[in-house]
Amino acid sequence: MRWATYFAVLAAVLSVGLALGVSMPLVSFRLESWGYGPFAIGVMASMPAIGVLLGAKVSSRLAARFGTAGLMRLCLWGGAISIGLLALLPSYPLWLVLRLMIGVVLTIVFILGESWINQLVVERWRGRLVALYGSSYALSQLAGPLLLGALGTEHDYGFWVGVVLLVVSPLLLMGRSGAPSSESCSVTFGDLWRFCRGLPAIGWAVALFAAFEAMILTLLPVYCLRQGFTEEIALAMVSTVVVGDALLQLPIGALADRISRRALFAGCAVILLLSSLAIPLLLDTLLIWPLWVLFGASAGGLFTLSLILIGERYRDDALVRANAHVAQLWGIGCLIGPLVAGAGSQWISGHALLLLMAAGAMGLIVLLLREGAFGAVQPQAL
Repeated sequence: MRWATYFAVLAAVLSVGLALGVSMPLVSFRLESWGYGPFAIGVMASMPAIGVLLGAKVSSRLAARFGTAGLMRLCLWGGAISIGLLALLPSYPLWLVLRLMIGVVLTIVFILGESWINQLVVERWRGRLVALYGSSYALSQLAGPLLLGALGTEHDYGFWVGVVLLVVSPLLLMGRSGAPSSESCSVTFGDLWRFCRGLPAIGWAVALFAAFEAMILTLLPVYCLRQGFTEEIALAMVSTVVVGDALLQLPIGALADRISRRALFAGCAVILLLSSLAIPLLLDTLLIWPLWVLFGASAGGLFTLSLILIGERYRDDALVRANAHVAQLWGIGCLIGPLVAGAGSQWISGHALLLLMAAGAMGLIVLLLREGAFGAVQPQAL
């Protein structure tokens, strides 16, 4: 196994997590200070989702043309330019366009990076190494809000830190090998429908986690502010959710190499449902802090296990296409989640974000009770 390449790809993707973690909450705080409500902030949060759908459609075709490593470098630099323009052009309409661009280029980075990692790892280590990717990415997002809290939200420092990260990280991919090959083709919604029919539980879980992550970085800080917490406490709560996502992925990955991956999957869905319902009840108690951890860990576990289950099934172009479908589902979740939660928070209930997550987890549990939730043919868990 090419360990140096694994860690180089891992570091490149982590730079994206840190760049998003330090810049995206700053966007929400800026909009809040400009007087925009939760729905307008939700619209802004959903714009990368449209970019995700566009990026997923062209990722395979562009990878065949430029190569996996070359395309990842170009997209990382494109993300740096887009985040830099957020600082230079403080305008809501322009930010909508820039967030769309960020969604396109960074989606391609995720598709190719996750495919590259899943192609490199050996089967007996798949759970742990894919979980290390998920855990490290979550930690990079955790560091983002913490770094933003240290830098402050009055200036544009958070944006410029993201720019520096995305300018430097492509250099790590120079001379690396072992990337999956890709054919020049577009990934359509018809292909996505067939993917979801074959692996319905994975399709639902990926879309649910995408909605979760989009809302955590954008709407959860606003939710905490509107519940009476200070800006510092709001950022700490967001960071605690990401801590849960980060710290418990490695144990989940280790278990996935030893026991049924499907049983773990169901357990994460149940914990996500219970924690989502309990948070509004325990928000003003000390129990909220461990509850935030469980909330993040259960949602992150669903995504990590989805990547593991995909990696054990596919290789090369099929793996790239499967991860493109993951990106399409991510775009759908990112688009629907913030819009529904933002509208619900403004016009129905202040707890709409958590109620939406609870409903999504319940839907996944119902789906898991049906035969064929993980496809007609299920490989043995290792």
